[in-house]
Formats: sequence, C-alpha cells, structure tokens
Amino acid sequence: MDILFYYGLFLLLLYFLPKYVLQIKRNLPPSPALSLPIVGHLYLLKKPLHRTLAKLSARYSPILFIRLGSRPAVLVSSPSAAEECFTKNDIIFANRPRFLAGKHLGYDYTTLVWASYGHHWRNLRRIASVEILSSNRLQMFSGIRLDEVRLLCKRLFKGSNGGQYQIVDMKSMFFEMTLNVMMRMIAGKRFYEENMADLEEAKKFKEIVTETFRLSGATNIVDFIPFLKWVGLNNVEKSLVILQGKRDKFMQDLIEEHRRMRNDFASPDGSKTMINVLLSLQENEPEYYTDHVIRGMMQVMLSAGTDTSAGTMEWALSNLLNNPKTILQAQAEIDTNVGQRRLIEESDMATLPYVNGILKETLRMYPVAPVLVPHESSEECSIGGFHVPRGTMLLVNMWLIQNDPNLWEEPSKFKPERFQRPEEEIGKYMLLPFGAGRRGCPGEGLAMRIIGLALGTLIQCFEWKRVGEEMVDMSEGGGLTMPKAQPLFAMCRPRPVMTELLHQL
Repeated sequence: MDILFYYGLFLLLLYFLPKYVLQIKRNLPPSPALSLPIVGHLYLLKKPLHRTLAKLSARYSPILFIRLGSRPAVLVSSPSAAEECFTKNDIIFANRPRFLAGKHLGYDYTTLVWASYGHHWRNLRRIASVEILSSNRLQMFSGIRLDEVRLLCKRLFKGSNGGQYQIVDMKSMFFEMTLNVMMRMIAGKRFYEENMADLEEAKKFKEIVTETFRLSGATNIVDFIPFLKWVGLNNVEKSLVILQGKRDKFMQDLIEEHRRMRNDFASPDGSKTMINVLLSLQENEPEYYTDHVIRGMMQVMLSAGTDTSAGTMEWALSNLLNNPKTILQAQAEIDTNVGQRRLIEESDMATLPYVNGILKETLRMYPVAPVLVPHESSEECSIGGFHVPRGTMLLVNMWLIQNDPNLWEEPSKFKPERFQRPEEEIGKYMLLPFGAGRRGCPGEGLAMRIIGLALGTLIQCFEWKRVGEEMVDMSEGGGLTMPKAQPLFAMCRPRPVMTELLHQL
C-alpha cells in the first residue's frame, strides 16, 4: 500500500513539475512565492474569500497569477484590468470552468449559467433577454412585484398591534417575499403565505431552495484536486446528485401542471408565467425547447434571482439602521416627490435619486457577487501586458475594486450621496455588482426593480430602529452571494402619516 502511495505521489510530481518550470519562462503575472505541489496556493485561501484575495492583491499585484490545485487562475483587482477582460478579451473569457455544481445542477453544463460560449449559450441568452427578461416582459410582471411588496407591508402593519414597535426577522421577510415574486413569475404560484393550503408542497419547495443555496456556495475540493475523488472525498457531489433529482421532479411537476392548464386563464398570473412563455416556444420548436431546457431555465431564474435580491435588501436596511439620518432623508425625498396619499410605484424610482443612491451604495459596499462567477480563457491572451495561458480561470474581485480607498473616498462609510454626482465621474468599471460583458447578469433590471420598490415602500410606510443600542452587526458570512453572518432583526412601526393607506391594504 505504501509503495502505491509513493508511486502515485511521484507521478503527480512529474505532472506538475514541468508546469512550474514553464511558468518561470513565460511572462506570467506576479505570483505568491510558494506554490505547493498538488495544492498550489489553495493553502493561502481563508474565508471570506474576497478579503483573502484582496490581501494577496495588495501584497503582490492587482493582476496576480495563482494556482488553485490543478487549476491555474488569474486574479484581477483593478478597473483597468477588469475593463481589458470584459472588452478586448470578452469572448476569450466567455467560458465557465467545469465545476461539479455545473455538471449536476447545470444539466451537464448546458444551462445559461454553466454553458460554454457558443451557439447554444447565445440562444439561451437570447431567450432570457428577449423572451423572459425584456423590458416589456418585466413590465408585464410589474403587478406581481407590486402585490408582493404590499403584502409584505400588510404583514408588518398587522403585526404592529396598534402602531407599536415590533421586532421583525427581516431576513426571512425579504427571502419569502422575493421567492414569492420569482415563483409567481415562473409558475403563477405563491409558496409562502399565511394559511397555506398545500403545506407539504411548500415545505418541499423550501427544502429544495435552501439546499440549492447551501450547495451552490459550498467549496468542493474535488474541483481543484481531482484525484481526491478516487479516495472517496466526494460527499458534496453525492449531495448534488440527490438535490438535482429533487429539483428535477419539482420543476417537471410544475411543467406538467401548466400543460394541463394551457387553456385555463382563470388565474390572473397563469396566462403570463415564464413556464407558459417557454411552452409556447416549445410548440414552435419542440426539438430545441425540450423540457430539459425549460427546467434548466426555471432553475437558473429561481437560484439567481432570489437569494441575491433578498440579501441586498437585508444589507441595505442594515446600513439604514446604522445610519438613521439616511432614513429621514429618504423619507423626505419620497414625501416630496411621491406624497403621502399613495404608495410608491416602480415608475417613481426615476424621481428618487437619494433612494437610488442607497441601492447603489449598498451594492458598492456589499456586491451581489464579491468575486464574480469565474470565467475561463478559451485561448491564450494578455492582461496588463502579462501572458495568460489557455484554460486559465479568471477571478475578478469586484468587492476590492468597489472598496478600494485609491478609487473611492472613505469607502468604508455608507454615503448614498456619492452617487448623486454625474455618472461620468464614476468610472464604468468601478461599479460592476452584476458583472459585465457577454456573461454579465441578464437579470439586473429585474433585481433593481424588486429591490428598489421593496426598499422604497418600506422606507415610505414605516419607522425603523435597531433592536438595541448596539450597531447592527455587519459581519460577512460565507457563500457565493456574501450573506450577512447574523440575520437582520429590526424594530418597525407604521409612520402615522401612512396609517390610513396601510389600513386599506
């Protein structure tokens, strides 16, 4: 057994050693000094990842070459380098690395998030941009967003017990509201509400969503050191296989339900769901728009559109609670431009620059993806004059770019007013919370509508304060979307001037 072990180790060294020798001869970006055999620079990485990578960039270079096990990677942490990646090298970096999550949750790398750049991906992107997330389609779904935000306000108002302050778990509130928005858009069904008739279905749905977010953010060491799979260290992969079976069945059941109801327009949402849009496309091109493609699109919309928006709202309200004067300033702006005789609507956001500044400042400090979803080079290229080999993973640390004191004045302070200056004064590649280039998030418009409407309405309708004297804990948790380490609990009560309107909900 010992002989086999040492023989295997010898073969691995033979595999990696030539790569290290070649690295010296190429004009690769600077690299941390010690890259260990097999693990490379993995030993340097600690949670939260974006802060660890920021320290490495500060110590070595804003363009840094690191080896994550068997995967070479280039870490970019400056606006100029990011611009080069998403303009000159945009097509080259339009691929995704092949992780196990993409194999199992991404239908063998065929969904919008995981597919390689090419005809299939371009068609999926077109479907998302034109058929599902176009301005006209988003406007069609505006009633759903408005309805869910007002139902949230109704819940908060009912719990106020005659206008008294109440303590509310805002993490759960935001999560449930956003999931309801997405599921009504996708399938015309709410899965979180009081007196839910089908509790079993809602319970299954919640378990699937929770497990999806947990496993999507989990680090699978086999992705970086593949030979560990041979010795049985693939527990995450087993969980991914089980989860995908549950997701598949759940989504297919929704598709079959819509097939049976294709001619039933009794439900106000039923005639314009995303499933119906995709089934209509399937009738015209059944060989392409298979149930497999439809399920993949549904799952991408659900996983990419819920946790991200809910998390951003939680960070935004946390910032407001720690800076109560900003709440008063935002309320004054809403009272002036919207008034107190009606509730805010999405169209009002164009007249609320300070409220928009709150959203942008939150996304600057706590971006949806602090390190953008990895890209991978399809051929050799250069960044900042450095050589980048084919098959190199690209990591863009947007958190560092958006919190760099050399780019932003007092970046650690919450200052919504910084976004009230002309847009041209803020560089295009200084603020990219939704990514950029071909693989930028197509759901940015939807996310900004949901977040803006919800946050604006909560500011308009309620008075907010912290549960105690201490500041809200702004520690960052682990995961792809940088959740808060501690869920947000807040105290709220109706604003007296809004009580009459809230009674009418």
